Amino acid sequence: MKLINKSMLTAIITLSTASVYYAQQVQDTVSKSKDIEEVVLIGVADIAKDRKTPVAVSTIKEAQIVEKLGNQEFPEILNTTPSVYATKAGGGFGDSKLNIRGFSQNNIAVMVNGMPVNDMENGAVYWSNWAGLSDVTSAMQVQRGLGSSKLAIASVGGTVNILTRAADKKQGGIVSLGVGNDDYVKTLFAYNTGKSAKGWSSSFLMSRTAGSMYADGTKFEGYNYYFAVGYKKPGGKHDFQFTITGAPQWHNQRSFAISIANYIKFNPDQDGTPNRRYNSDWGYLNGREYSARVNYYHKPVMSLNWDWTMNEKSKLNTVFYGSFGRGGGTNTTGTANGANMQSFRDNTTGLYNFDNIYAANQASTPDKGVLIRNASINSHNWFGVISSFNHKINDNMKFSAGVDARYYYGYHYQVVSDLLGGSGYIDKNNKNNPVNLVTATSKAEPTWNPFGGKINDLSERIGYNNDGEVLWYGAFGQFEYTNDKISAFVQGSVSNQGFQRIDNFIIDGVTKSKLGETMNTKTGFKNLFGYNVKAGINYNINEQHNVFGNIGYYEKQPFFNAVYRSNENVAFKDLTNEKIFGIELGYGFRTSNFNANVNLYRTTWDDRYLRRSSLRDVATGKTFYAEINGLNELHMGVEFDASYNFNKFLTLNGMFSAGNWYYRGNATATLFEDTSNLPFNFPGTTSNETQLYLDGAKVGEAAQITAALGATVRPVKNLSFDATWRSTNNLYASLDTYNFAIKANADRGTLKLPNYNLFDIGLSYRINLNNKQQYFTIRGNVYNLFDTTYIAESNTSNHVKQLSDFTTTTSGGVTTTAQQKYDAYMNNPANFYKGLDTSNQVFFGFGRTWAATLSFNF
Repeated sequence: MKLINKSMLTAIITLSTASVYYAQQVQDTVSKSKDIEEVVLIGVADIAKDRKTPVAVSTIKEAQIVEKLGNQEFPEILNTTPSVYATKAGGGFGDSKLNIRGFSQNNIAVMVNGMPVNDMENGAVYWSNWAGLSDVTSAMQVQRGLGSSKLAIASVGGTVNILTRAADKKQGGIVSLGVGNDDYVKTLFAYNTGKSAKGWSSSFLMSRTAGSMYADGTKFEGYNYYFAVGYKKPGGKHDFQFTITGAPQWHNQRSFAISIANYIKFNPDQDGTPNRRYNSDWGYLNGREYSARVNYYHKPVMSLNWDWTMNEKSKLNTVFYGSFGRGGGTNTTGTANGANMQSFRDNTTGLYNFDNIYAANQASTPDKGVLIRNASINSHNWFGVISSFNHKINDNMKFSAGVDARYYYGYHYQVVSDLLGGSGYIDKNNKNNPVNLVTATSKAEPTWNPFGGKINDLSERIGYNNDGEVLWYGAFGQFEYTNDKISAFVQGSVSNQGFQRIDNFIIDGVTKSKLGETMNTKTGFKNLFGYNVKAGINYNINEQHNVFGNIGYYEKQPFFNAVYRSNENVAFKDLTNEKIFGIELGYGFRTSNFNANVNLYRTTWDDRYLRRSSLRDVATGKTFYAEINGLNELHMGVEFDASYNFNKFLTLNGMFSAGNWYYRGNATATLFEDTSNLPFNFPGTTSNETQLYLDGAKVGEAAQITAALGATVRPVKNLSFDATWRSTNNLYASLDTYNFAIKANADRGTLKLPNYNLFDIGLSYRINLNNKQQYFTIRGNVYNLFDTTYIAESNTSNHVKQLSDFTTTTSGGVTTTAQQKYDAYMNNPANFYKGLDTSNQVFFGFGRTWAATLSFNF
């Protein structure tokens, strides 16, 4: 394939980082390109090349994002790629979740311009912190499985590379307005100066998004800013680029999965169908929407890229980056005159009555107890550098080597967000100040300070107060061989992760752990060594056919919360690395108008530790978390994707993936209450620890069989219509510690959820003005066209009850047999929904939604 020269590259990526709305301008040129590296400048990012890099890969270009995303969550753009399952989770703005090949996003490496963004303590990716990525993404690549990244990252499920390179942009700008369901409004302005004769260029973007999500009580407001300045002296060897981007936002959430019975109970229509919009985490205060669960955050990222072309054979790519995240999420704590939060729920609407809470708090005093909204702060300072030296030995061989160093300091504590009419709150969790009266409150709003801003005073902190420190040192190397037919690589990386926990609420050398060990305020660093090795080969049989294979082994360090379990300042004694072994085979077929790929994969994951948080016991209303140890999993499957250009009027694309993901052997689980960290006993027992009977059970949270088919029709110039069908099958519930602790329930396996099919449609029209650089673009989308009711995920595996689940009882001289109880249960239609027991805690997917955008390019 003829590579695009520098002038062509400049035209192609003219407005790529300013906004996804620029995509129409470059769509025709980009669609002819097969390799993502021909559209973006790579720097330190490891990008897979078509028919060269031996990994399973899908590339989402800017034009696809502008056409498909609308007001959906950013990861949902990947739902038509094989083995990907992205959901809106509870449905709050930016609360979406991504799963690849059955692995959650905590174990998927998410990279922005080559920089890792997974939380350094738990691997989490908070998409609300990156809500502006859809505005500045020029291309996104998903590498399933081992991936091609040379960094010491554990991409167990895959790697998501998001590229926002901003250099060499042609002068121009855009103004756009987007609207959608539930008062969704988005405004955007962006401008690029173009590259000057002396080599300077800059790009600027600012946007605001606000409204409500589909679920009730989910108002939000988010901003996005992006600024980049680049410099490369004409004919020079050094290319510099500085970027800063951030997305301060707040959004009301739907945090806890709700029982199907309550979705039905709190449907105003009372017609026996679920109210998919129902949200149990909010209510009204003085006639205005008020949420118990508000997330607010601002995580600006600053980076300086330096690309040095030393000579014709050697290059050095380096990025220095830093991030100052500030914010948290709210919940409620305390009691008002002995009444807990659930006592103030309206049994008719299912909402909290915050006016009654306010009145109860005013009638009480801090010593008698008040019910407040608190905020759990999760702020951090993060600095890193990645540097990669690349040397071409000859026309066939090259090698690269580099370093990846990071430092992370996290602040974790609670503050009072709203006293809700109370005069103060007494906290008894600080052993250095056991009776702390707190009257100060912190608004649930993000700070705009890009360098961090306020960290609350010690006297204002309640509940818990601990810091986490992570030191990361990594080194990597890769050797590549290529010729006309073969492309092969061998790579390896090592890393040392040092973890330290600092608890400011304990008395140094005096406070005891649950097991009686003496704890210190600072634990000292616990250093863990990990490594990975990978190898792969691609063989181009001819211009149409290619085959590839790869193999790799990881020794992955456990996360921070596995080192310091049950939130105590004692390092776990029996720590072991998680072990991942993967193997993959693939085949590709290319013609001028038809492309197809087939992949087979098998991944084992042993000695895994998992903490499941935000669990709620229906009987008591208490929230708890589960620490699960000794998980072993096997994930294997097949993937197929293809695209066919019939002619300039019609394009078809489709995919199919089928997986078999299950647990091997059993595991152990320990339960603790969320705030107090006290043991939380399994129902009907006096112990918080038990064995989980998992052997052979299906891994949940993602559909194991997915399919999609899409068509784009261009009947006339500048007008296009697209439609997509997506099918989800073999979707199972998340790991349910309650049910798998009981052998009889565990024998029934993981709860299988009903299959579902969704249809989306879209329409685009471009109006050119006299100057072709000026034009209007109109875009409209309808998602879930037929308003299908479906369950996107379940937190529980409550199977339909059997006779053996009931016992004969006698009360007041009346005996009720097990058979009578079973018959009453089976004869009550309220106990069932689409074959499921209505006690299951689930999230329904959104109903029909829509979005429309009008943009003007100049």
